[in-house]
Amino acid sequence: MVNEGAGGPRSRKGSHKAVPSSDQDGTGAERATGGEVPCPSNGTVEVEHIISAKLQLKKKAEHLKADLMRQFDTQVNEFMDSLIEESASLGSSHVSTVFPLSEKEKNKLRLTQPPQVQSKQFVIRRSLLDDLFEVNHIRTIYHMFIALLILFIFSTLVVDFIDEGRLVLEFDLLVYAFGQFPLVVVTWMCMFLSTLVVPYVLLSFWASVYPTSNHRGLWTVLAGSLLLLYQGLCLGFLPTYVVLKNGLPPASCFILILEQLLLLVLFETGATDNEGSLFHQGKCAKSAILRTKQNKFVSGTSVHSVHLFSLCTHPNIQRQLSTVLGCLFYAYYIFVRLCIPQFHSISMQLFDLRAMVLCVFNSILPGVLVLFLAFFAFLHCWLNAFAEMLRFGDRMFYKDWWNSTSFANYYRTWNVVVHDWLYYYVYRDFLWMTQKRFRAAAMLVVFTVSAVVHEYVLAICFGFFYPVLFCLFMCFGMVFNFVLNDRRKGPIWNVIMWTALFLGQGVLICLYSQEWYAQRFCPIQEPSFIDLLKPRSWTCSP
Repeated sequence: MVNEGAGGPRSRKGSHKAVPSSDQDGTGAERATGGEVPCPSNGTVEVEHIISAKLQLKKKAEHLKADLMRQFDTQVNEFMDSLIEESASLGSSHVSTVFPLSEKEKNKLRLTQPPQVQSKQFVIRRSLLDDLFEVNHIRTIYHMFIALLILFIFSTLVVDFIDEGRLVLEFDLLVYAFGQFPLVVVTWMCMFLSTLVVPYVLLSFWASVYPTSNHRGLWTVLAGSLLLLYQGLCLGFLPTYVVLKNGLPPASCFILILEQLLLLVLFETGATDNEGSLFHQGKCAKSAILRTKQNKFVSGTSVHSVHLFSLCTHPNIQRQLSTVLGCLFYAYYIFVRLCIPQFHSISMQLFDLRAMVLCVFNSILPGVLVLFLAFFAFLHCWLNAFAEMLRFGDRMFYKDWWNSTSFANYYRTWNVVVHDWLYYYVYRDFLWMTQKRFRAAAMLVVFTVSAVVHEYVLAICFGFFYPVLFCLFMCFGMVFNFVLNDRRKGPIWNVIMWTALFLGQGVLICLYSQEWYAQRFCPIQEPSFIDLLKPRSWTCSP
């Protein structure tokens, strides 16, 4: 009885388990008879459903992560901007309490000086590519460009060996491009040393005379006129005359003309920034000049010697400058393999629309490579090397211009140094003079200044006037700035921006290269003024 009572529940429990699956008996019979077990389809569907659910959950997590990181980055940027503004306001309030001004002086400064609330604030930060290169995926793109350089070198060596029967390692194009380099160095030294000496002597003399003179306005006008005369002759006329008189090759011309623009910009920036302390506070002008003298002495002697020594020893500086040198050789092989053979043959033919279209599209690849090399060599390596030598902490010389979905954002992020100068010393000053009435006119002035300066550099360095870049700036640049504005979002607008940028580079490389060869193949012995303005490639038929 006990066994039966004990076995009853077990049998009922077992029968309860066996009720819902009559197939199990069949499967058991099949298992007993050695039959195969069929795989139920419900299990496969459930597994696929679980996998798809996991993938969807993973995608949602990735989107959530991206949104959170974007929101976090925005909040951090806003916090840092507010912190910088608060620190600047605290600094200005502290200065005003240490050097109190009367109400008359405050009103005079308010009327004669542009507002300084939005002045440029510098913070210690790395360049964007330095952070991106720490990611292996981005580093691989850098390695791909190095591999492409190796292929350019190998193909050039093989072709030269087949044509000449020997390895040609003369680099004649680089030797020509940097010709008369000692003259470039001597001219640059004259410009640089005069910039250190002449403004200091004039301003120190003015500061010593101004406080005790009865003709302060006359002395101020005289000092300002001499400064403008020096600026026009030594920084404006001298390098341009040296370039045109001696027929310097393109690379040497670019060195002198770009240094000319740099010194002019620094001169104008220093005069504008120190206008308040020099002209509106005459009693403190002499002490300001003496402090300027001390700073000039330190930067001109000990700092330069220390940084020249660090130039030879610091590994980061050596790496940046060696990368600049590598980019020069990269550009050399691009022109030798992709540009010179194409344009040398095209320039021997008459104008043909089909050949022109093919030339533009064939020039896109070398144009884009030259654009990348110019950006990486100058805006990243060159500026970072000198920032390291001068211990300058703010390395944001550019932003993520490659992610731009509008040309307005591209213009702001491609070259932050030039953009900031145009914004603070052209755009904002124009708005201040017009009392913020003509913002569109201020933007037009900025585009005009940028286009004129770019065309001036190319005209002087190439030796001919062909305003292709000026037209692209003033026509397509202005239109794209308003049409492709910051309201355009999404990947499609980034694709449109890159397409227009690629096409523009092809147009520049094609037209300027054709004009360069036309100037050589079809020279004019005594050109008139109209001949200098008319493109030679339109009528050249060698």
